[in-house]
Amino acid sequence: MDAVNPSSLALDVSANPNAATDAVRILRPDGASERPIVFASPHSGRHYTSEMQALTCLSLDQLRRSEDAYVDTLIAAAPEFGGHLVCAQFPRVFVDPNRGPWELDPGMFSDRLPEQADPVSRRAASGLGVVPRIGFEGRPLYRRRLRYEEARDRLARFYEPYHAALGDLIADLRARHGFVIVIDMHSMPNQSARGVDFVLGDRFGSSCDTRVVETIEHRLRDRDYVTVRNIPYAGGYTTEHYGRPADGVHVVQIEINRSLYLDERRVVMASDFAGFESEMRKFVRQLVETDWTRCVTC
Repeated sequence: MDAVNPSSLALDVSANPNAATDAVRILRPDGASERPIVFASPHSGRHYTSEMQALTCLSLDQLRRSEDAYVDTLIAAAPEFGGHLVCAQFPRVFVDPNRGPWELDPGMFSDRLPEQADPVSRRAASGLGVVPRIGFEGRPLYRRRLRYEEARDRLARFYEPYHAALGDLIADLRARHGFVIVIDMHSMPNQSARGVDFVLGDRFGSSCDTRVVETIEHRLRDRDYVTVRNIPYAGGYTTEHYGRPADGVHVVQIEINRSLYLDERRVVMASDFAGFESEMRKFVRQLVETDWTRCVTC
């Protein structure tokens, strides 16, 4: 597959009156084939608005280094087999939907934050809150401090529609099937877990039934991939907030080593992207077609 020019993927949606609707892409299967499984990609959005590019001191190519680039492409086949797909269209450097809505760093704002923002979380303090302060390699994103109203506007236009879509879908599938499996898909730099292909995060057993993560792990190891659990990624806000195995909601975060499919420096598809995409298609199909009732019921 030919490499993709990263700049060609910059789409300006800031002038679109339907920007909130376009913040999230939802794909559903045909009713007859529907299974209670959702694949979510909160960090593969690549619609960079003129608003964002005017504020930042980084180039577009530098901004894209923070993406879970093309993860949405790797899981795109889910609806063909009966799964559901929820993908953020906006970039994580603009708004990070895998953070809590009040994970804000007061130091990046020129005015006082509401009391709900206290206490400051470890992630927000490090610059990686719901409105990030830093991008790749810890580089500052902004030319100036933001106003809280700017952050509030982003959350209303992008963060809230994403979680409304994901939350409503989870509730609907749980109500109709008795349980739901959520696979929160991410990618990780090769240097963060060298020698590891996939990291499975279940908040150390709290976000899903152990049999769910064991089944996923077996599917990957059967394909000769190296997997570990929870280190260095145990899961973020999605696993923390939605994972309620006692209530039938099972959430697993999956981190894919970018070296398997991506030229990390240029943020373009690797020469063997098509082969890995084919492997992921088979993996997604396996997960959708798994009889999960044996894993989530006594």
